[in-house]
Amino acid sequence: MFTHIVRRYDWFDHAASMGNDYLWRPRALWDLDRFRAREPPVERVLDIGCGTGDLTRLAARYFPTAKVVGADFTEAMLHIADARTRPEPTAPRVGYLRANARRLPVPTGSFDVVMSAFVARNLVDLAGAFREFRRVLRPRGTVLTLEITEPSSPLIGRLFHAYFDHVVPWLGAAVHSAGPYRYLPNSLRSLPPPEGMVRLMQEAGFPRVETHPQSMGIVTSYLAGAE
Repeated sequence: MFTHIVRRYDWFDHAASMGNDYLWRPRALWDLDRFRAREPPVERVLDIGCGTGDLTRLAARYFPTAKVVGADFTEAMLHIADARTRPEPTAPRVGYLRANARRLPVPTGSFDVVMSAFVARNLVDLAGAFREFRRVLRPRGTVLTLEITEPSSPLIGRLFHAYFDHVVPWLGAAVHSAGPYRYLPNSLRSLPPPEGMVRLMQEAGFPRVETHPQSMGIVTSYLAGAE
């Protein structure tokens, strides 16, 4: 499915979010920076489900001395991510690999930060993925998960679903991708609410978990610290 939409993926995300995704990722990194205020400097970052590498490249600029690895299951996404990274000054510090979020081909305790953006709702075994994120973290490492969430306000929730459940699939049909973009609203229904996400992270071995809503609760940054 993601191979099918790869050429339209970024354009569609920008259009469907009305440009807000340009703000959500930097704000999530800002929250991460403050969450880690007393932790060691970030030297190695892993971006799970990196897609075409938007967050990967942003992290490389945000952490100017860190090595950043983007991982994704879809090979076509990785080809685009690599091509877009090569012209950037950060390219020597950025690499990509094909990987399954539940079985990451990296050693235990390899990264200071493991992050993902709009990936959690696509993971069949979210609890297992969080345990794997914990495995590859160094002591005192941090997980950042940015994901779409149900707004707490009933009014905002109705507006959100009117748009996300009906307008987004219609936009997908307009670019001959109705199936994949019908899947995206449906995938949100399988995602636990924020309190459920916090509980899964705690059960995976993260004693400190915080939630940082953005855009009236339409998206949330989940930050989890390991001991």
